[in-house]
Amino acid sequence: MFLKLAGRRCVVVGAGPVGESKIAGLLDAAATVRVVAPEATPQVQSWATAGQIEWLARPCEPADLDEMFLVVAATSSPELHEQIFAEARRRGVLCNVVDVPELCDFYYPAVAQRGALQIAVSTAGQSPALAQRLRKELEELFGPEYEAWLRQLGEEREKLFAAAMDPEERKRLLHDLASADSFKSFLRRYKRSKK
Repeated sequence: MFLKLAGRRCVVVGAGPVGESKIAGLLDAAATVRVVAPEATPQVQSWATAGQIEWLARPCEPADLDEMFLVVAATSSPELHEQIFAEARRRGVLCNVVDVPELCDFYYPAVAQRGALQIAVSTAGQSPALAQRLRKELEELFGPEYEAWLRQLGEEREKLFAAAMDPEERKRLLHDLASADSFKSFLRRYKRSKK
């Protein structure tokens, strides 16, 4: 599942290196981010100073989950993680306790991204290292040309939906545009344009 997080309120409990990476991902997704942690990495402090996040420099309290869409717990305290998960469940807030799959409503996949194209790999928390290795392989397989091709496909799709035509014909044309032969043709033009 890919969640649209733009403008959604998310809280990260913990602001060490792991918490920082989760905060960065939420910021990349344009989420509204609150961070709760007595201490924070220099990067997290910088985001707070710049107004990119709200940082509450104190221990977590149940009210920190008020009106939140999701919570990420990234501390070194198993007891706190259990409390956060229980509070999130009680409130209907999605929860991810880093590296504790049984305390997760969702997992962070390893994502190979080429513009709007996102290919996610998840091992359901069993081997993040494998997911990262597979992401690297996918990034080699799906190079930067896929970003340009997808942009072109999106433009063509808009044109087809703006035209009055039979829905089945539109569907056939959309599949033709996304075919392997169409990509090979695009790739030849793409490579010529990069010379």
